[in-house]
Formats: sequence, C-alpha cells, structure tokens
Amino acid sequence: MASLDAVSLPASGGRLHRPMSPVVGLSAGFLAAVVVVALLADWLAPIHYTTQNLAARLKPPLFESGGVTHWLGTDQLGRDILSRLIFAIRTSILIAVLGTLIGAVFGTLLGFLAARCRGLVDQAIMMAVDAQAAIPALFLALTMLAFFGNNILLFIVLVSIDGWDRYTRLARGLVISEQESDYINAVEGLGASTARVMLGHLLPNIVAALVVQATLNFPGTILLETSLSFLGLGVQPPETSLGLMLGEGRRYLLNAWWIAVFPGLAIFLTTLSMSLFGDWLRDRFDPTTQRT
Repeated sequence: MASLDAVSLPASGGRLHRPMSPVVGLSAGFLAAVVVVALLADWLAPIHYTTQNLAARLKPPLFESGGVTHWLGTDQLGRDILSRLIFAIRTSILIAVLGTLIGAVFGTLLGFLAARCRGLVDQAIMMAVDAQAAIPALFLALTMLAFFGNNILLFIVLVSIDGWDRYTRLARGLVISEQESDYINAVEGLGASTARVMLGHLLPNIVAALVVQATLNFPGTILLETSLSFLGLGVQPPETSLGLMLGEGRRYLLNAWWIAVFPGLAIFLTTLSMSLFGDWLRDRFDPTTQRT
C-alpha cells in the first residue's frame, strides 16, 4: 500500500488539471464545426434556402437513391434541405448566443447590485429572482408573445429570460464572498471607486464561473428558441430556424422523414455537445473538484 508521502500534488496549490476526454473533445470539435457553419453559411449553402422547385418536392436524400443535386433531399416546396439546415443553424445559434449574452449581462449586473447595496435592494432583487425561478420560461415567453405579437427583437429578449436568475444568484454569492477578501479591502482603502472595484477587481475574479454558467445555460436557451419556433411563435417564414424546420417536417414524418429528422438531429447534437463541454468546464474551473 502506497504511503501518502508517495502522492505528489501539482504545484498549482493542489489543483488537478483535468484532461479533456475523447467525448468532450468530439463535443468541442462539433461545436467548432457548428460555429464555422454559422459564420460561413452564405458560402457553404449550395442553393439559396428560399429557392423553390415544386417539380423536385419531397426528393429523398442522396443515400436513399436521391439525386446529387440535393444531398439531404428537399421539402414539401422543393427547397433544398441542406441549404435550409445550414441557414437554420446560423439563425438558431445567433438567437441563442444573443439571448445567452443578454441574460448573462442582465443577471450579472443585478447580482453585483444586490451584493453591493444589500438591504432593501438586495431583498427586492432576490424576490424577483425567486419569482422568475417559479415561472417556467416557456410559459412566460408564450404569454408575452400573445400580448405583444411576434417580433424578432422581442423574441431575442424573451429567449434571454431563460436563466438570468441563475447569473444573479451566482454573481451575488461570488461578489459577497470576494468583497470580504483582503485585496478588496486594500483597494477600497486606497480610495478606488466602486466602479473600479467591481469592474477592475471583482469581475475578473468571477468571470470564469460566469462563463461556465453560460455554457451550461446555452442548451436550455437554444431549446427555448427551437420550442417557440416549433410552435410557430418564433422565427417566421421565409426565414428559417431549426425549430421552424422541425415544426414544418412533423407533418411529413411518414413519407418524408428527412425534413424533420435532420434539424432534430442538429438540435440534439448541439445541445448535447454544449452540455458535455459545459460540464467539463465546470469540473475544470470548480475549485471543489480540483483538489485531492
């Protein structure tokens, strides 16, 4: 039996640098490919995603004896599935990224405000956080869309409501913990302004945890976007998104399964990859899992 003396800890204060497993590596590679597709959609799509050809409607994919013109087949209007899938990925990813960023910034600001002000301000913000946590994001988004109608800017804002309360709780707890540290007391003792303390000292020390939280929230955000588009309340034709393609294809599952299966597969792989990558980041940066 090996003695404890034979156990050598890393030089970085006992932190264990967790290697990226093959599964997480594949997930990161898939996410990188999705980003490339989203950025280069205009050049990668073989045909414009709105081009219709009723003579070629419901053509099967290439591997099911389809033509080489449409690798993934066509939909009920003869539109190329591959081209629509490429642009749908760009639309869904863009909306999810913007929604995640808006929710992260808004939630983090409220967390900072609650931690620095405390008192009634802290109580009011945490009451709003509890109320948000009690109301499903999908229900709230459906209610707002029913009252105000469909608008792409409003849609992005509604997508961002999913998870802002988690950023507020996280930022508030981290700021309360950090602002009791000696270096914060020293900086404040030197006369640094509140803005400089928050942006120059507190934020850099908690940004890693916020980034990890964003990667964990992203799958839920993209699922909210695809769910609303699937129900016809999100992205509207002639634009396209993964949820909209899935909703259009559900009526043709028996005779043209490819219309719904390919966007559904893209949603599944994207959310799964981001979840695995986010879990790895959490294990990588969480101090409670980095020590023996």
